[in-house]
Amino acid sequence: MIDNQLKIRSKYKFFPVTKERWKDFEQLFGEKGACAGCWCMYWRISQKMLDNQKGEGNKAAIKKIIFDGSIPGILAYHDEQPVGWCAVAPRAEYTRLQNSRVLKPVDDKHVWSVPCFFIHRKYRNKGLSVDLLNASKKFVKSQGGKIIEGYPIEPRENKMPDAFAWVGLSGAFLKAGFKEVARRSETRPIMRFTIR
Repeated sequence: MIDNQLKIRSKYKFFPVTKERWKDFEQLFGEKGACAGCWCMYWRISQKMLDNQKGEGNKAAIKKIIFDGSIPGILAYHDEQPVGWCAVAPRAEYTRLQNSRVLKPVDDKHVWSVPCFFIHRKYRNKGLSVDLLNASKKFVKSQGGKIIEGYPIEPRENKMPDAFAWVGLSGAFLKAGFKEVARRSETRPIMRFTIR
């Protein structure tokens, strides 16, 4: 297997998801496909299509993306076990972002997006999402990208159910050096990091 580790200061290790890492991705997402059979296809397809291919259909769709040579995100490992994920790809690959009233493009710049996370429940609230963002910045830079963007939620109260935090929390993006560039909804800032 090619060692394509994204090296950042962290107790975790980070790797782009390639077909060699499919089994690890599958293990992390489990039988339910992370969030109700989504398999991280939510941002890529319409709601109707997502519902129609829920579960096995979405799994087959993300597997095809990976096995066709695209890298749809980053896996985090602890003690050789996959424990976290964040999607990262050029914004144009995420149909729903293009069609969203709240998250529509801020400008016409070429942007990479981090639209969602999935972290194993034992590793939540331990800073892993910040490290995943930092690994994503390293990956985007390696692909020639200059701007990385996220669409976190900013909860009205201090604590919210984990199920609603799949887009990330604004505090994690701030800790990773992102800055707010737009807000069209009270709880959904658009945040960016410019790669130097």
